[in-house]
Amino acid sequence: MKNVILYTDGACSGNPGMGGWGCILIYGSHKLCLSGGERQTTNQRMELTAAIKGLQALNQPCRVAIYSDSAYLIRAFTEGWLKNWQQNGWLNSKRQPVENKDLWFELLKLSQIHTIIWNKVKGHAGDENNEICDTLAKKAILDLT
Repeated sequence: MKNVILYTDGACSGNPGMGGWGCILIYGSHKLCLSGGERQTTNQRMELTAAIKGLQALNQPCRVAIYSDSAYLIRAFTEGWLKNWQQNGWLNSKRQPVENKDLWFELLKLSQIHTIIWNKVKGHAGDENNEICDTLAKKAILDLT
């Protein structure tokens, strides 16, 4: 299995509003930057979309170290939120429907293909790849206008 590093970030201008996502896939000395946007979305959806698009770009099962500044994304996997949501019929701790269920389903599907380690990084703290992803996400918003 190949070892891949995936950095992800999402951004939104207004929440909801126009949004963008960016990710960087790193395999050995190879780097691939991807980005995109949506006219009406939320920051959380863009954070999840960045991870999805990065994982979807892989053409075979890989060991993937994902780095994101989104506590929402990382904690859902590392703190058992997803398992709890599934056990509770996709209701959150407030007994409300889980938001972004469609994207969580896709992430769950992709996490069955790849072996993933989820890592939280501090946003806007000088991590070069996180900063590049932030720039990609913001540029994707500008490209929508």
